[in-house]
Amino acid sequence: MITKRIIPCLDVRDGRVVKGQNFQGLRDVSSPVELGKFYSENGADELVFYDITASAEGRKLFTDILRQVAASIFIPLTVGGGINTLEDFDRVLKCGADKVSVNSGAIRDPSLVGAAARRYGDQCVVLSADVKRVEGQFRIFAKGGREDTGMEAISWIRKCVSNGAGEVVVNSIDTDGVKGGFDLPMLEAVCDAVDVPVIASGGAGCEGDFVKLFHTLPKVDAGLAASIFHFGTVKIPDLKRTLSENNILVRL
Repeated sequence: MITKRIIPCLDVRDGRVVKGQNFQGLRDVSSPVELGKFYSENGADELVFYDITASAEGRKLFTDILRQVAASIFIPLTVGGGINTLEDFDRVLKCGADKVSVNSGAIRDPSLVGAAARRYGDQCVVLSADVKRVEGQFRIFAKGGREDTGMEAISWIRKCVSNGAGEVVVNSIDTDGVKGGFDLPMLEAVCDAVDVPVIASGGAGCEGDFVKLFHTLPKVDAGLAASIFHFGTVKIPDLKRTLSENNILVRL
């Protein structure tokens, strides 16, 4: 049985970690270097670094701060934001990323996922899907949740996985930052559609939300969260002990 992963997420804007609600109302949290080092030393299994305004601002991901984060941690690092070409993949991997997350870039150029998987391997390509309910349908959003693409989410995710995405992060815009629990119906639909690791993102408010996630949807591989870890509402070592006590396999 594969251990479940607990993954903090650093949403970075202008070199600082920020957090909002439903992808809106961002406020300053901390230095990504300090926060990344803290998580690396306190039980996180992996770390995700998103340059959250790179796509919307039409620029490349900031690499100076990324290099500093990568140099300060000893756990796998996934990096996303402004990834539009194979050169962007190459650049962030050379900065120390282990995996590269693509969202708007794949929507703009659907061949990007396959090309990156062929060059770097499926395990390196992470599809980050920002999903929101629109008129009863799961819909894919681009540019940090700002733009409705009109595409149905489950078929899009299935297509990207068939093209070579080795992992899927499902970001529920509906539950993001609300702390009412993970979006289980959305996650179940994705788990039923693909056979690669699925990471749940958006909605965690307490330790019990992770217990419910992994008990309800055993196919989910990891739980990702930001504000509850950043502000100390949930401490990762405590969360892992709780998960272990509830017969959920984790790395202690």
